[in-house]
Amino acid sequence: MLPAWATGFGAQVIYGLIIGLILGFIARGTADGSGLRAVLDSVGGAYVQLLKLMVPPLVVTAVITSVANLRKVTNAARLAVSTLLWFAATSLISVIAGILIGLWVKPGVGAGVDAAAAEAPSSTGSWWAFLAGVVPENILGLGVNLSEDGADPAFNVLQLLVISIALGIAAVKVGSPAEPFLRGTESLLQIIQKVLWWIIRLAPIGTAALIGRAVAEYGWDALGSLGKFTIAIYIGLIVVIGVIYPAVLRLNGIPVGAFFSRVWPVTSLGFVTRSSMGVMPVTQRVTERRLGVPREYASFAVPLGATTKMDGCAAIYPAIAALFVAQFYGLELGMTDYLLIVIVSVLGSAATAGTTGATVMLTLTLSTLGLPLEGVGLLLAVEPIVDMGRTAVNVTGQALVPAVVAKRAGIIDPAAFEGEPRSLDDDPADSESGAVADSTGSESAGSTTAAAGSASDAGREASQSNESGDRGRAGASSPR
Repeated sequence: MLPAWATGFGAQVIYGLIIGLILGFIARGTADGSGLRAVLDSVGGAYVQLLKLMVPPLVVTAVITSVANLRKVTNAARLAVSTLLWFAATSLISVIAGILIGLWVKPGVGAGVDAAAAEAPSSTGSWWAFLAGVVPENILGLGVNLSEDGADPAFNVLQLLVISIALGIAAVKVGSPAEPFLRGTESLLQIIQKVLWWIIRLAPIGTAALIGRAVAEYGWDALGSLGKFTIAIYIGLIVVIGVIYPAVLRLNGIPVGAFFSRVWPVTSLGFVTRSSMGVMPVTQRVTERRLGVPREYASFAVPLGATTKMDGCAAIYPAIAALFVAQFYGLELGMTDYLLIVIVSVLGSAATAGTTGATVMLTLTLSTLGLPLEGVGLLLAVEPIVDMGRTAVNVTGQALVPAVVAKRAGIIDPAAFEGEPRSLDDDPADSESGAVADSTGSESAGSTTAAAGSASDAGREASQSNESGDRGRAGASSPR
């Protein structure tokens, strides 16, 4: 009989990674006509599409429900402000680390890249584009992604977030007449989470296909003359996830090993999918279930983080890439330029929210510094390779900040970090329905006991017996 840790969800993802590596090396050693690469590409692409499919309905229902339930959480506005401040603080530290690494490694010095490969990107980031992009173009937040292959419909998650927050606030203001709408939204959220769970259970298969495709398509040959730049990026990412994040966790009394063991499914999926938005449903589930963050807060913080919290794409990468471009063209940067890199990285992730992340962020940084935008084209050869590490750091940070803020606010479930990580193998929808039933009984008993003068004890009992949704209510009763 195998132990639980060897058969759990996290272990299955690791097995998927190993199998994917094997399949990827087999695909590299066979002819293109073997069909293995095509199978890996199709299966991996289909899995990412399934995850992305769930993002719009999950954001809308979760955020509306979250805004309505935040009424039960004391100092909800303070939670929102703290979240944004921690986003900025971790980005600030990360970009400073990126600048120092770029100055140390000097990735642009001696790079054997052909200057003829330099080409300005088709889309660039700007502050005005961010302000204009926040305003929804339609009630669905639906837009169009333009590419060489044509135009594809796409959801702007930042606009969806704005729409959902507005609907949630309006429903709260309307009061009793809006209760059926809020109950229906919460029921729809449970249905979406049920479907999402079925998709998450396919993660080991998706992981195997995605990592296999990456190995088959991008070998060591792809690094070529940009090996020094790639190494610099990964050194920066390792510093963020191995030094900065652990320091933040220790500062706030969260066990480092326990945290990383619990977010492993998120980190690994981010690495192989290269999509923060695609992994967002899993990030939210892990944040609530494994990190003990109340759903009322996590449903707001995680979608916001998936659009604006990108330490890999918006801090480490633009800092090192900007130094690479300056060094490649023989341009000197002064202290003012380094300060501009810091400012753009801390504030600029919002300006690229809902867009294709790192490339647009880099153009925003280069244009602010007056560096040639054509330098972006020099780095496209290794974009997929560095993007894997960037996304892994992004999604890990998107789970870290809600845990830190919830811990500081006293609304986190401390039992979540005790013993083995809570299993993701159990269908959360089933456990939540059981928790609702228990909650009803507990609340009834609590009201009876309250008449006898011991309501506080009943509240504590309820908070210990219920699932993460009830933890939010327990946090609401805590004086803050």
